[in-house]
Parts: sequence; C-alpha cells; structure tokens
Amino acid sequence: IATLVLPADVSWGDNPNGSSRATALPPPRRVPDVDIGRVAEALQSGKRCMVMAGGVEITAEIGELLSKLGAATGSRVGTDTFPPRVARGGGRAKIERLPYLAELAIDHIKDVECLILLGCKSPVSFFAYPNVPSVIAAEGCEEITLAEPGDDITACLEDLLRAVGAGEVEAECHPFQLPELCSGDLDVNAVGAAFAHFLPENSIVVDEGITSGIYCVAYSETARKHDWLNQTGGSIGFGLPNAVGAALACPDRKVVCLEGDGSAMYTISALWTMARESLDITVVLFNNRKYSILEVEFSRTGARGGVPGPKAASMLDLGAPEQDFVAMAEGMGVRACRATTAEEFNEQFAAAMAQRGPVLIDAIVPTAWS
Repeated sequence: IATLVLPADVSWGDNPNGSSRATALPPPRRVPDVDIGRVAEALQSGKRCMVMAGGVEITAEIGELLSKLGAATGSRVGTDTFPPRVARGGGRAKIERLPYLAELAIDHIKDVECLILLGCKSPVSFFAYPNVPSVIAAEGCEEITLAEPGDDITACLEDLLRAVGAGEVEAECHPFQLPELCSGDLDVNAVGAAFAHFLPENSIVVDEGITSGIYCVAYSETARKHDWLNQTGGSIGFGLPNAVGAALACPDRKVVCLEGDGSAMYTISALWTMARESLDITVVLFNNRKYSILEVEFSRTGARGGVPGPKAASMLDLGAPEQDFVAMAEGMGVRACRATTAEEFNEQFAAAMAQRGPVLIDAIVPTAWS
C-alpha cells in the first residue's frame, strides 16, 4: 500500500529529463550465522520444538526445506494460519497449518516447548473470547524469532539444515490423488471434491470462501499442483479483486476464486472488471444466504447464551431479499450458472476449467458450521 503525490501538470506537460532508472530493490536480509547456530542448538536440545513459517510466501522449495528440517531434527514444522501464498498439491511437502479457531490453535501447539518463528509473528487469536487466552503458545513456551517477514527464508532454512547436519534427508510429500466426485444434494463437501478433482495444474486459488472454503482446502491437499492465496487479515471483500490481480499478473494461468456470498457483496463490481479485461477467472460463489462466520463468532462470545437477538440475527441474514448472483454476474458481462445438486456443480465446474474467460457458479449450499 502506498501513496504517490504528483504535480497536476504531469497530465499535460513534457518531462525534459527523460525517464528515471528503475529502483533497485535491496536483496533480502541474510540471517546471521550466530542466530542460525542458536536455533540449531535449540532444535537438537531434546525439547519439543516447532518451526512456524510465514512471510511473503511459502514456495515449494521452502515447504520442502521445512519438511527436511523436521525429519532431520524430529521437530514439527508448519505455517501460521494465513500465509499470503502457499505452494500446494500432490508432490509438495506435508507441513502443518495453525488452525483458525483459537481453541483449536491452542490445542494444536499446547505441547510445544520451543516455537521458532520464520517470517511470522508470535501467533495470537483473531478475536478475544471470554475464558480463552488470546496468546496461542503455551505458558512457558520459549519463542525465538529467527527471521523477519522480509528476510531470506530459503537461505535461512538451507543454513539451518547444514547446521544440524541434515545430510541427504528426504522431505515427506503429499501423494497425487484426486477425490471421487459426489452425487445428490449439493453441500460444501461435494463442492470441495469437485474443486479438487478438476483443478488444473499450475492454477491459482484465491480463498475467501470463509466457512465453506475450508473444505476445499482439505480436499485439494493431494490435487494437481497449484498456488493458494489466503486472506491475511480479518476483513472481508478481498477475494474478487485479488482474483483480478492474480489473473492480470499471470494471464496464462487459470484463477479460481472461492468466494462467500456476504464477502462478495463488498467488492461485487470486480466482476465487471473480469468481463472487461476477459480474465480467465472462475468464481465459485458459496451461497448459504448468511454471514455464517459472524454467527460462529457471535456464538463463541457467549453473549445472550450464544444466540443472537432478532436485530443481530437480521443483520447476519442475506436472504431477505435473496441475492441473485447469476443475474448480477450476467448484468456485468460474466457468464454465470447456478448449481443446486452435486451433479450440476460437477458439470459446471468441469466446463469452466476447460474453457477460458470469466465464469461465476452460484453454488447453493447449506451452512457448513452450526
């Protein structure tokens, strides 16, 4: 995010000095050897250690190096909850991911005695809850920040592997295995299975599916290789414009946007841009007619016994009036269809993956969490 301030006459005047040289970006900082040595010692100390990575992206190479480090030292390795970009799919390394819900995240690392952070901050919950700690790591857990987000994470892991004498240790990778397609009523499992089954090689997935998108994450671990772009903050509305950016940056790659109905309404005009620029984006619109994640968060606060009152409930309801996403998409020039059964979604998503250009599939699904 940046602000550029220019004088008004750039719109009509000439520049007598010509163009400037491109700004040379400094290389990422190399983590000092002394810090590498300190962490290598901790990894070999016999303590229950976990290496948690974040930063700009988790490339296939970083994932493989993490897996090798875990195998060489007996430590757990993974990522924070929402790394911005992750290389995933069959043939890529198995690494853990910190759960979103605070209770699950706390339980996930409750036994870790030494948490080593590579490019991510100390994990905390997204929201505060009564009687639930906001700090995720267990009391008494030693935390070591080895690398900051802009540091050279790849070189850091390579140095760590040398420091622990990893030798020719192999990374543990996901097999390539496509899920079977579902039939009958359409739900998030049926969408997840079809999504993983037909997702093309080297595609880009933009995930703002919120409660429904979680199932696509699980099903696609062994799918064809792809890059996954996560929502990194707690706001909504990022999915559609982020998909536009991905498609503009990589016009030769299929982009699939997993989008919630409530989130989509914040930036729905991005559909017009997709049509205007003929971008190769398929939007899977999870239409459960409510802000399901906000219902979940409300219940976890315990307010009113976890049940929203009439006014709060009405604010979370997206079915009065119902939103016609097929009509909205077609009105902005995007081909659109609606799926109410697993068979319909299977056929529609397969067709979208086989053709170019913007498509929206309005997937009518029940709420995944209750």
